Amino acid sequence: MIRFSIGAQRLASGLIAGAVLLMLAASPSYAAAKIQRLVSPGGIEAWFVQDATVPLIAMEYAFAGGAAQDPLGKSGVGNMVAGLLDEGSGELDSKTFHERLERRAIELSFSSTRDYFRGSLRMLKDNKDEAFGLLHLALTSPRFDAADVERIRAQVLSGLRRDTTNPTSLVSRKFLEVAFGDHPYGRQGNGTLDSVPKIDVADMKDYVRRLIAKDTLRIAVVGDVDADTLGKLLDKTFGGLPAKPNLTPVPEVEATKPPQRAFVPLDVPQTVVTFGGPGIRRHDPDFMAAYVVNHIIGGGSSSRLYKEVREKRGLAYSVYESLLWMDRSALFIGNTGTRADRAGETVDAIEKEIRRMAEEGPTQKELDEAKSYLKGSQMLALDTSSKLAQALLQYQLDKLPIDYIEKRNALVDAVTLDDAKRVARKLWGQGLLTVIVGRAPQAAAQPASAPLQAN
Repeated sequence: MIRFSIGAQRLASGLIAGAVLLMLAASPSYAAAKIQRLVSPGGIEAWFVQDATVPLIAMEYAFAGGAAQDPLGKSGVGNMVAGLLDEGSGELDSKTFHERLERRAIELSFSSTRDYFRGSLRMLKDNKDEAFGLLHLALTSPRFDAADVERIRAQVLSGLRRDTTNPTSLVSRKFLEVAFGDHPYGRQGNGTLDSVPKIDVADMKDYVRRLIAKDTLRIAVVGDVDADTLGKLLDKTFGGLPAKPNLTPVPEVEATKPPQRAFVPLDVPQTVVTFGGPGIRRHDPDFMAAYVVNHIIGGGSSSRLYKEVREKRGLAYSVYESLLWMDRSALFIGNTGTRADRAGETVDAIEKEIRRMAEEGPTQKELDEAKSYLKGSQMLALDTSSKLAQALLQYQLDKLPIDYIEKRNALVDAVTLDDAKRVARKLWGQGLLTVIVGRAPQAAAQPASAPLQAN
């Protein structure tokens, strides 16, 4: 979501509203909550947890499509739509629409991810009718007024210009290009300096027409509302949407086979490194083993990479690795930043540790500790209504069962040492795709003219 202030009053109102919702959202973990499959009178389905601990309702929802549906040559359409849906709808111009949101402490946002166009809505219980009504307007009657379109476009382009000198942005963009080439996953979801100026209102209206439909809609709601009331709200909000989308097929794609290395020159004293390779899809039988063993290699301050790169060698402030899965592919991906004159040593240390994990796998002690952490951390990850709603939506998008929260720890426990070793070879046995952004080795010893970039 791209959010822009319209005057100091809007900013102050937004901060106050956000603070109210934040205070009300704090509550014990929802991990053991009862999850219902709710079907509205009009046939709109949602995963729902009724909880009256605080007078707050959180809803997360998504439509299939996302940035992968941006037209060829016009990457960034979905991102522009996400920034404009709450900039005026129906008879309400941008200023009036935002005043309505802020007056009732309603939080409404949109985003375009690789595979989905997502939305988030939070409100106090007493403001639910207005909140759902404004969402309905945003989805069904976006204005795309010229002044708002150009304001959002200018903000997007400003960010893209900053990205041209930001090593973290450059390394992310280049890594996706290396991994996926000309597949839609290889494009940047927020567009490019060439594509964003070409996007017009017709492109955005067409995007909404093709994606916003009931057939691919997934919804998760947590909060102080009963099932009958929620069903009626869902019908009023989503019931009038088209039945089916008109999506462009996105082909399956396997990430580029390692090892490969790419270098992007940039005159900054800190070099940024992104590394990764083909991952494991969410429904692969080996996914949970991969999830556990990935935590061992790069999941936090107890990980092998952290100990080797940060603690033993002092090469970087942080280093991590994670699994990334999409509808049509999967990656493992990691990142670190280091002094320009130590970039080569850092990359060598990462490759050595990755190779050692592929060849030897984890120890039983590492496996046991990873399982213990991953089981316990779930409770902390679901400690607010908003976090639970986000998790329930993701489980639906991943096509997991509604009782997945109850089953998850048993799935973690079921991972054996043999499983972990086998998956480690599968993930890291071929080496790494590595992208390095920074100063050329021969220039690394010279002072840089640009400021230090954050990790």
